[in-house]
Amino acid sequence: MTITKYTYIRTLLFILTIILHSCVPTKTVRSAKKTMPNQFEKIQKDTLNSASISWKEFFADEKLNALIDSALANNQELNIMLQQIEVAKNEIQVRKGEYLPFISYKAGAELEKASKFTRNGAVEENLPIHEEEAFPDPLPNYTIGLNVSWEIDIWKKLRNSKKMAVMEYLSSVEGKNFMITNLVAEIAETYYELIALDNQLRIIDQNLEIQQNALHIVKMQKQAARVTELAVQRFEAELSKNKSERFEVKQKIVEIENRLNFLIGSQPSSIVRNSDTFMELQMDSISTGVPSELLINRPDIRRAEYELEAAKLNVKVARANFYPSFGIKAGIGLSAFNSKYLTSTPGALLYNLAGDLVGPLINRNAIKAAYNNANSRQLQTVYEYEKTILNAYIEVVNELSNIENLQKSFENKNDQVISLTRSIEISNKLFQSARADYMEVLLTQRDALEAKVSLVQTKKEQLAAKINLYRALGGGWR
Repeated sequence: MTITKYTYIRTLLFILTIILHSCVPTKTVRSAKKTMPNQFEKIQKDTLNSASISWKEFFADEKLNALIDSALANNQELNIMLQQIEVAKNEIQVRKGEYLPFISYKAGAELEKASKFTRNGAVEENLPIHEEEAFPDPLPNYTIGLNVSWEIDIWKKLRNSKKMAVMEYLSSVEGKNFMITNLVAEIAETYYELIALDNQLRIIDQNLEIQQNALHIVKMQKQAARVTELAVQRFEAELSKNKSERFEVKQKIVEIENRLNFLIGSQPSSIVRNSDTFMELQMDSISTGVPSELLINRPDIRRAEYELEAAKLNVKVARANFYPSFGIKAGIGLSAFNSKYLTSTPGALLYNLAGDLVGPLINRNAIKAAYNNANSRQLQTVYEYEKTILNAYIEVVNELSNIENLQKSFENKNDQVISLTRSIEISNKLFQSARADYMEVLLTQRDALEAKVSLVQTKKEQLAAKINLYRALGGGWR
């Protein structure tokens, strides 16, 4: 009779599980598209890829490399990210512990006085025992033992949850690598911007010297009645204008220095740098490899891929919530009303063993909503992954075009600077011989200054474009 009863219960549970399984919703989310062109536009296939080069090799300036080294050790945002990685790493252990048995120990002592009008009190009152064998009143109780609880992970909900934590940890590691890539690029770009400002300041100083000499000549010519006071005032105004610009550039230098100090986690101080050879500075040509290598070299793409895997696992976890969970609870210990009997076995021995099956049956709306949300988040990460890939490809194409156009622009501007530099000397000689108006001298000096500053700016943009191409290819984090 008992065997038949247990068989009936097992059969009923099996049928119930089949029914619940058939009622679990299923959604299919499309796979992410990873297809990329075979080569970058207007660039032939290259077996080499500059992204594999360490930033210490890519940047030849030792002072710049020292700044990057300092930033990797002291940058606050990077250190915050490192702690987030530790949190994600610890979360793996938390999830891992959830599918292992929980064992706890217990030791306790209590004192109870039962009323005579309760079951326990009435039983003790009417026990036919001798006075020396009577229970103490009030009744103490001493207990020591172990308790075990374990949720059997039949549907792999807990294991998938742990795998999801692993994916999130790996995603945080790639997030750190992506931050390093951007940090290295930002420091290098800011460093060259600082050097460019130094060169702009030098150009302004050289131009101020030329203008001082021109003003001196104009004043002498006024004394000789060859020009009027108007010419003197125009030269003085131009001189004052450039002096004002000089202070603006000096302020920018202070701000850029402090920006670098912030990135390296340092108090405001002067940045040691190489400014003298800025205009002759060259970077080696960058090898782009093939577009598909972006999937490997770009940390943000790998981060998006891990986030996509975590989202897939989250869907499995959400789906497993529709199934019943199986749990086992057990305990063993010793209990006695007198401590001297506590070690007397089997009299003081107690134990228990229980198993349960719990699952949702009616009103599963919350579980359905969580499952639908998990599917929506998975589709969201699919779009995010595809967007990251597309953005990476476009960044590389843009910087390749930028480098080419900046090179042509630099060549033309350099020719312009050469011509205007010569024209300054020519205009001064013509002015002294009364064959040119003083406005021609002023305009020539102004045009030459603007052209030289623009040439420095273009040089800075050239360096920044190569840095950004190196970053876009996935270099800088190794």
